[in-house]
Amino acid sequence: MTKYQSGLDAVFRALSDATRRSLVERLVQSPASVSELAEPFDAALPTIVEHLRVLERAGVVSSEKVGRVRTYQLVPDALVPANRWIVAQRRPQEQRLDRLGDYLTDNEGD
Repeated sequence: MTKYQSGLDAVFRALSDATRRSLVERLVQSPASVSELAEPFDAALPTIVEHLRVLERAGVVSSEKVGRVRTYQLVPDALVPANRWIVAQRRPQEQRLDRLGDYLTDNEGD
């Protein structure tokens, strides 16, 4: 397994959980403290912290601690490799659909 694949695997694993995806969606708006991120969830603070650790280990978010407050933010371009992989998987399917559309258009009058 290449380093690229293991990093990509970690990102997909981190994003496989709905809570973690919600945390990423929130962080798109702006950096936030752990308590701000935990507000909308009906979960214990340690559970949210563990979700954030998974995202951080995958390189999706980073954090900074100032005093007693830990703030998380998205890592710029962290999701680019995942997006590239998804787009690469979509292209062959789109090309097949384009060929099917061309075939159907060419044979409309038959």
